[in-house]
Amino acid sequence: MELLTTYGNALSAHLHKAVTVKEPVQLYEPIKYILTLGGKRLRPVLTLLTADFFGDNFKEAMNAALAVELFHNFSLIHDDIMDNAPLRRGKETVHEKWDVNAGILSGDAMLILAYQLFEAYEPAQFQELAKLFSKTALQVCEGQQYDVDFETRDDVTIPEYIKMIDYKTAVLIGAAMKMGAIVAEASESCCEGIYEFGRNLGIAFQLQDDYLDAFGNPETFGKQVGGDIIANKKTFLYLTALQNGVPGDVETLEHLFSIHPVDPEDKIETVKEIFINSGAATATVSEIETYTQKANKVLETLQLSEDKKQKLREFGTWLMKRTV
Repeated sequence: MELLTTYGNALSAHLHKAVTVKEPVQLYEPIKYILTLGGKRLRPVLTLLTADFFGDNFKEAMNAALAVELFHNFSLIHDDIMDNAPLRRGKETVHEKWDVNAGILSGDAMLILAYQLFEAYEPAQFQELAKLFSKTALQVCEGQQYDVDFETRDDVTIPEYIKMIDYKTAVLIGAAMKMGAIVAEASESCCEGIYEFGRNLGIAFQLQDDYLDAFGNPETFGKQVGGDIIANKKTFLYLTALQNGVPGDVETLEHLFSIHPVDPEDKIETVKEIFINSGAATATVSEIETYTQKANKVLETLQLSEDKKQKLREFGTWLMKRTV
């Protein structure tokens, strides 16, 4: 999206200078590797955008943005280990390229480096940023634990699933935007409002990610399509199909989500058919729209120009219709 290009370019230049490989190489090489894989870098870019919209110099938020990116990638390294995922952004995951120990230790270092970046701010801002960061980081860990717990539960509800993706994904997007507002010294109501805007968009973002995991183009998606199905993840698609599917399809779905075939292609295709026939695919698209509209409603409370509000609406629409 053109709106994000300026911030993305500035962030890339800063990342290149800030993240270097030093001794011990085995600790810092994996950090450099995952940070230079690219990806959307959505969260740190939103920190810069928000700082720009509420202030006059987005570069003042660069350290906060980089902290968000370091934390996000730290969580991805550890998530990939827990999920035994082979690919991240179309490339080998850190634990595949090196080993599990390297993934754990490099991830730990990234978390510490993220906290260090807040030291660039004055004491009052440092305290506010670090407090938000700590709260968010703990919620992300809680969300990941819910995700792990769901793998062995047969009674997961849709509200529980929404709470899980809220904690695992959405709160970090909300926090990324709030950090930009904090650096720009926006009012407390604007800081809270932009947080809620980002959080609702974050839920829509994760629902879209779940949808693309099943129905995305493998050439553009960057991850293994059908990965959630292979891993028997109880996503919104799965839970809605269980709730709305015909008995025969529900029985088939429950069976397929209890096995791990050597060749999962038939499983993936059958599950996708059930997602479509049960209306789960359509319901997921509708839910994405619902949370996008919730985010847009929050915009009306913000002390921003109509032009900036419209740009944020357009960003939400772009996010909802993305294919990667």
